[in-house]
Amino acid sequence: MSIAAPRRATAPARRGTSRRTARTLFAVLGVVLSAIWVFPVYWMLNSSLLPAVTLDQTTPTLLPFGGSFANFAKILEGGTFFPALGMSVLIALVTVIVCLAFAFLAALAISRFRFKGRRSFVLAVLFIQMLPAEGMFIAQYKLMDSLNLLNSVIGVSIIYIAAVVPFTIWMLRGFVAGVPADLEEAAMVDGLSRTQAFLRITFPLLAPGLVASGVYAFLQAWNEFTVALVILQNSESHTLPLWLRGFVQQSASRTIDWGQVMAASTLVAIPVIIFFLFVQGRMTSGLVSGAVKG
Repeated sequence: MSIAAPRRATAPARRGTSRRTARTLFAVLGVVLSAIWVFPVYWMLNSSLLPAVTLDQTTPTLLPFGGSFANFAKILEGGTFFPALGMSVLIALVTVIVCLAFAFLAALAISRFRFKGRRSFVLAVLFIQMLPAEGMFIAQYKLMDSLNLLNSVIGVSIIYIAAVVPFTIWMLRGFVAGVPADLEEAAMVDGLSRTQAFLRITFPLLAPGLVASGVYAFLQAWNEFTVALVILQNSESHTLPLWLRGFVQQSASRTIDWGQVMAASTLVAIPVIIFFLFVQGRMTSGLVSGAVKG
């Protein structure tokens, strides 16, 4: 008995050791993957602080020793960044607000009500998502031209909303379906009207889903390039992606100043980073909730 006891005690110890080893390996793997993901962002920031002479060397410079903000100063002196920034912000705000309003009401109708043509509407939403965007450029251009909406915030926003709404409806449908209608009925039994029950009970539970859908709509409007290239032909109405393209094209006639290109890319990325800092908590809970609902 005295000999067998230590042998039994070694089994839990071995399991504990194996678990710690597995956790250590997963931690190291996570650090390596994070470094791989972060490195392009670091390289962009590092290059934006270095002069062109340093970047043109064959030996890479991993640390911005002797760097400065001269590249950012040259870009901002041009006076074209802030108009492009304002254009992108306006288009993104209009797209997000209108898209969420339409998609939210449509998701409520699909999830809460049974009406004639409901199944056809859902199939139509899925079918629209299958249409290639490139195949509609000519029709979109002619439509905006006939409405005198070329080179305008409204014209581009209409196209973005039409492209983003179908998928946003599908996203919000899962969140709305995940909130039991019995909660509203119980609140109505307690004396609330249907509108009050929805605003006080259901709507707060759907906030993470609205944030997650809003982030999707924002990214689509902020990063979109091809539609903006077709509709916004006037240089004064360019968004940030078009501004960045024009900046590179201007440098194409000579040796490209990669320091200024990287500084311009950093300026384009900063608003998105700020936006994510404000919504990351809600966005994470919304994406996790949407993965298990519906």
